[in-house]
Amino acid sequence: MPQLDEDHQQQLRDAEQGIRRRASHWWDSFTNFALRDNVLEVAVGLILAAAFTACANSLVTDIILPIISLLPFLARNLPEKFAILKHGPNYDGTISNGYNTIDQALGDGAIVFAYGNFIDKIVRFFVIAVALWIIATVYGRLSDDQIVKKQVKCKFCKKY
Repeated sequence: MPQLDEDHQQQLRDAEQGIRRRASHWWDSFTNFALRDNVLEVAVGLILAAAFTACANSLVTDIILPIISLLPFLARNLPEKFAILKHGPNYDGTISNGYNTIDQALGDGAIVFAYGNFIDKIVRFFVIAVALWIIATVYGRLSDDQIVKKQVKCKFCKKY
């Protein structure tokens, strides 16, 4: 097997040390960023927010929307309420909307106005917003750290 001369071996050693130094610097920089206290707090907050959102969505889907769906003008599940703006080739005139579900209408190429899904998202938003407001208010009363702060309008510049 051929041997490298001393000059080439030194160049390879220098290159190896440079790569190790850069990799070590990159790793230190990454760990300083990823393991800082505030980054970990944000990660924990996001995980809790995802769990809270799942609970709030379940509250809306499983408890609130079935009660709302009992109203006479909302005879079926709210997310399935839709109107047909333009029907497709397999439109069935014997059914009230022409289709049983939104997916069936979309699969047929119909143009659908899905107002029930929009109302569903609005109800979910308000439930989550009210729940977060209650949590922030209770936290503010238990500790002296107010999350929800009152805004005051400046009498000179008229900005908050």
